[in-house]
Amino acid sequence: MSKYFFTSESVTEGHPDKVCDQIADAVLDEILAQDEKAHVACEVTATTGLVHVMGEISTECYVDIPAIARGVIREIGYDNPQYGFDGNSCGVITSIDVQSPDIAMGVNQSLEARSGATDENDLTGAGDQGIMFGYACDETPTLMPLSIYLAHALAKQLAKVRKDGTLSYLRPDGKTQVTIEYDGDIPRRVEAVVVSTQHDPDVTQEQIQKDILEKVIRPVIAPELLDQNTKYYINPTGRFVVGGPVGDSGLTGRKIIVDTYGGYGRHGGGAFSGKDPTKVDRSAAYAARYVAKNIVAAGLAKKCEVQLAYAIGVARPVSILVETFGTSSYTSEQLEAAINWVFDLRPTALIKSLGLSRPIYRSLAAYGHMGREDLGVAWEKTDKVGLLKAALA
Repeated sequence: MSKYFFTSESVTEGHPDKVCDQIADAVLDEILAQDEKAHVACEVTATTGLVHVMGEISTECYVDIPAIARGVIREIGYDNPQYGFDGNSCGVITSIDVQSPDIAMGVNQSLEARSGATDENDLTGAGDQGIMFGYACDETPTLMPLSIYLAHALAKQLAKVRKDGTLSYLRPDGKTQVTIEYDGDIPRRVEAVVVSTQHDPDVTQEQIQKDILEKVIRPVIAPELLDQNTKYYINPTGRFVVGGPVGDSGLTGRKIIVDTYGGYGRHGGGAFSGKDPTKVDRSAAYAARYVAKNIVAAGLAKKCEVQLAYAIGVARPVSILVETFGTSSYTSEQLEAAINWVFDLRPTALIKSLGLSRPIYRSLAAYGHMGREDLGVAWEKTDKVGLLKAALA
């Protein structure tokens, strides 16, 4: 069996790009709470003392976007002027237009509907063209790759010990990274752990290294995955006081690999945050994860990657591809036929079956959209296992 290393990263909720993602999804949630049929494509940038919310929103309701943005920033932990970015005092600019009528025409009445279809799931077209990937494997309890699973767990632990006062000198910005050593398809050990965390100026590097090892890394990573050869890089530059949007400007959609599979599965390129579920960049990516996870949970493959492709204004996917990397006794054609029998992948059906018109998105905007069994999202359920087995019987 061949040995190789694979690395994934995560970031905390205070990372500037994730600040923007959370603001965009908080705006989306507030709109969906009042108007579940709204069309939202919201983008956010952040820099020192300033947030800019822009995009296309078509809705009958009113939401106070500056108040939402400031509330998110304070909840993350940027509530002190000493940090250089403070939700109480930062400026918020809004630049909002309505959705393009040319896009709305295809979304509101699909190609199938214009051709005479009457099935309600055929009436709404995909909000854009594009390709979306879903992935699952049997390496972790949530059927996520081990490297991103651990990287997210470390990032969440960083936020926890900051917020509960265990390490009160920490500030909101931070990044984690985990390298796994594989023997063939089997993850054997952790080769390296990287944790970079923003901190108060008066704490020593020695104290940070000791505390992060004891309070963040060891409580998260199982002892059997660590050994005397595991390398630890904790604030390797030696200082991380200036952070958040002051240290680096933030932008929505710039952490799409963090949001999905840490690079282990492929990515179609579309971001999630700020987009309502008619945008298949979001809804079909969740659906592809749902399909892949159920295939692995059913024991039909140890690894599974699903690609879906859509045309704007067309309800049905233009293609479905399944790749199991030699870990299944079934052919791709057999699995694709089972998927078509079990899953309805038209946007309207996805929105209904996965509950995507609800205000669920702000909680997903940090620490990954996939593997989030802690949030009870529908695409992490394995409720199609029996139907998939029956389809292949």
